[in-house]
Amino acid sequence: MSQGSPGDWAPLDPTPGPPASPNPFVHELHLSRLQRVKFCLLGALLAPIRVLLAFIVLFLLWPFAWLQVAGLSEEQLQEPITGWRKTVCHNGVLGLSRLLFFLLGFLRIRVRGQRASRLQAPVLVAAPHSTFFDPIVLLPCDLPKVVSRAENLSVPVIGAILVSRHDPASRRRVVEEVRRRATSGGKWPQVLFFPEGTCSNKKALLKFKPGAFIAGVPVQPVLIRYPNSLDTTSWAWRGPGVLKVLWLTASQPCSIVDVEFLPVYHPSPEESRDPTLYANNVQRVMAQALGIPATECEFVGSLPVIVVGRLKVALEPQLWELGKVLRKAGLSAGYVDAGAEPGRSRMISQEEFARQLQLSDPQTVAGAFGYFQQDTKGLVDFRDVALALAALDGGRSLEELTRLAFELFAEEQAEGPNRLLYKDGFSTILHLLLGSPHPAATALHAELCQAGSSQGLSLCQFQNFSLHDPLYGKLFSTYLRPPHTSRGTSQTPNASSPGNPTALANGTVQAPKQKGD
Repeated sequence: MSQGSPGDWAPLDPTPGPPASPNPFVHELHLSRLQRVKFCLLGALLAPIRVLLAFIVLFLLWPFAWLQVAGLSEEQLQEPITGWRKTVCHNGVLGLSRLLFFLLGFLRIRVRGQRASRLQAPVLVAAPHSTFFDPIVLLPCDLPKVVSRAENLSVPVIGAILVSRHDPASRRRVVEEVRRRATSGGKWPQVLFFPEGTCSNKKALLKFKPGAFIAGVPVQPVLIRYPNSLDTTSWAWRGPGVLKVLWLTASQPCSIVDVEFLPVYHPSPEESRDPTLYANNVQRVMAQALGIPATECEFVGSLPVIVVGRLKVALEPQLWELGKVLRKAGLSAGYVDAGAEPGRSRMISQEEFARQLQLSDPQTVAGAFGYFQQDTKGLVDFRDVALALAALDGGRSLEELTRLAFELFAEEQAEGPNRLLYKDGFSTILHLLLGSPHPAATALHAELCQAGSSQGLSLCQFQNFSLHDPLYGKLFSTYLRPPHTSRGTSQTPNASSPGNPTALANGTVQAPKQKGD
């Protein structure tokens, strides 16, 4: 393994393997000079009027949304809305919603296939989920109830079953409510899920979350396509922001949406018992119909990850972002690890962090400090800082770097002279270097320890895993030698198959955006 100077990383050569899937979290919109002129002219004429009228219609939807529940008790809300409320509110919301999307430029909604009845398929699953315009699928689906995040409470067009991503009790309540409605024998309207859970660029399907499949009832897949000459609608994790997407789409003379209803998918007994298996099989059916790959990519917290073996790894570790911040500040990271004590945590404040790294700019200090896990007092473990900086230094071989990681986080045994790496230290190392969530790393540690009699890994076992394992060793060689960056661009690991974890793809570097439904 060749060594490079600090801040001067060489591009990696992807290892042979199956073709990598396109990165579904990156959307780059390239406009020619003529297209830029066109958007400037149409944007000045069409977009302001369209957006203003759309907001007026959105405001007019509020009375209908309020009227659905006004004066009803909690017991009455546990039953489907009937009578005049259903007729007036349903027709009012449906008509105004179609007008809303028409005003935004979606002049045509082309429908293929036949929508199943609520008895045939109590649950609808729509994909790919690529934009905040996707609720347009509600119109040909006759306004089913949508399972959406609690932050969308303020959008009356949705009519959603709301779930909080951060509250396990909320998720359990939603699961039980969906199960109750899906098994009611057609009493309730259909429930619509976007099982990817967040937006992609439509070039690959993200891993389906199991929520839509827990009830074990038949589902109808719904495909959403935007067959326009220029893709202005995609709102991915990295790419144009919400205002730019809205403005460019409203500047288009006409936008077209294709909605296709696939045949109802009836689960097997095994799929009914296993929601994850059910979700994976439906994902493959929809990906095949779309002609795009079905991937293991998903969001964990605020980062996109991919499953490699039994481990989840970040598509672009925060460690690389930290490296860009420090290089911009002119910091050479190689000497900073001298103060870290092996096997012992030393908690430091942001002020001490700045002194140790000799950083003076408050914005740079806050940005760099924010990459590390903080305790309840706002302190970080200096061993985390030492290992991250050593990895970014580029002056160590992989063997030296993994040895340093082990020495920093391994603990003394109660009996015997050797030190072992337990689950907390192991998960901290993988989180820092690979961006792996702690639960995934902890589960992998338990699996690795099954081969031995102890609850920890020796240095030899850890290095065999990180350097010589045919699958995971490739991850360490990729993530611990980030490619050279210049002019704000980098080569980032792609949404590759597990057999090709070192595949790379170009992407513009900028601060990640929090997106999803």
